[in-house]
Amino acid sequence: MKLDFVRNTKRNMLAGVVASVAGMVLQFVNRTLFLWLLGPEYLGLNGLFSSVLGVLSLAELGFSTALVCAMYKPIAEDDRELLCAYLKFFRDVYRGVGTAIFVLGLCLLPFVPRLVHGSVPEGLDLRVLYLIHLVNTSASYFLFAYRGSVLHAYHRGDLLVNMNTALRFAQYFTVLAVLLLTRNYYHYVLVAVAFTVLNNLAVLRMVRRHFPSITPHGRLAAWRRKALLNDIKAIFLHRVGGMISSSVDNLVISAFLGLVAVAAYGNYYYVMTVVAGLVSVGYGSVVAGLGNKIHTVSKEENFRLFMKMVRLTMMAVTGCGAVMMALYQPFLREWTKNNPDLVRHALTPVLMVAYFHVWQARQALLSFKSAAGLWHADRWKPIVAGAANLVLTVGLVVELPGDYKLDGVAFATLATYALIQMPWETHVVFTQFFGRHEERRYWRMQGAFALLAAVLCAAAWGVARAIPLEGIPGL
Repeated sequence: MKLDFVRNTKRNMLAGVVASVAGMVLQFVNRTLFLWLLGPEYLGLNGLFSSVLGVLSLAELGFSTALVCAMYKPIAEDDRELLCAYLKFFRDVYRGVGTAIFVLGLCLLPFVPRLVHGSVPEGLDLRVLYLIHLVNTSASYFLFAYRGSVLHAYHRGDLLVNMNTALRFAQYFTVLAVLLLTRNYYHYVLVAVAFTVLNNLAVLRMVRRHFPSITPHGRLAAWRRKALLNDIKAIFLHRVGGMISSSVDNLVISAFLGLVAVAAYGNYYYVMTVVAGLVSVGYGSVVAGLGNKIHTVSKEENFRLFMKMVRLTMMAVTGCGAVMMALYQPFLREWTKNNPDLVRHALTPVLMVAYFHVWQARQALLSFKSAAGLWHADRWKPIVAGAANLVLTVGLVVELPGDYKLDGVAFATLATYALIQMPWETHVVFTQFFGRHEERRYWRMQGAFALLAAVLCAAAWGVARAIPLEGIPGL
């Protein structure tokens, strides 16, 4: 069964653009309310709990990624019975994963207060808040989140995205009302739990409506389970490295510098991830379609499509990076009311823009790598990069002067992305799938866009500095 790549990509891109813009606005409003109504310490708590639970989510190992990739071939062959068997296997695994996450989370409960350096907002019990966040994280594994894999595998993720966008609007308006009326952080996290349950029920209803014949039943052959487990082992190593490169940053900042520093770094990181979310609409819309094409068209056609993806992605990344360089500091001054604890010096946005460029420059390649299931070949890459990132982050936070400690966190991740992860994964894709003779074309394009980005960022920064206006008119 050959899926309609162009039509499904358009659907996914339209849904992704709407979701990204809506998410950008809603997250901004939510984060602003935290800053103005509750204070930066609460933002720090959110970042801390997200990081801790991100570590616990390693228990998922990568089942969802491996399963969706395994579904591409039976979809191409229109083998519904095999799809049903995969879905049942996924359901059983997810229930075990949910149990593991909850039990491991309870084991960490006594140590939660030790993760915060300095004071905690008055009247808050860190253990109670952590338990609520833990329930929210594990709930989806016991409910129906696994059903969404069917939509992703059929390149109809737009259905999930549209549903999630509608629920996010409802959730953020509920949160807005709760914060304005009560200014109570406990109520905020309880609203999140309620909407997690609603989201899972909506996923179940949607999959039953569009793919009623695909239900969890049947049994996978032993060799298929073994192949899935081999992929999962490799993906697990990738997840460990990714966790070290992301979640550990907030843990290190909290342990060494405190919650306000977590909030300051989180604001810069938030702006970068919002912009990255807009760029990711492009490559994120095509992954399932790529999985189908890998099984239905030639490698030459896939390479031509890959280079188009790289070119379009890097055009967006380069333009966004220049705008970020111009607006980062003026925007954060307005947003945080020029709070000296939250607005950093000029080096911080430079590092965050460079971080953004290198992070996003990898994504088209990673999309093809994921669609082709090439996880085993570079399974040790994320461990090596994650360990280097952790050691470098801690070392720089300890050794750098006070005003530059947070910059050390961004620099550590940037360095490991540029010097370890990107070269390694590029080598794997061009030796395992496309062919070494095409690799030079890819690197030449990346080099040209890196040079263009440097020139445009410098020009944008200079023009922004020359504008004499302050405040919103200046922006």
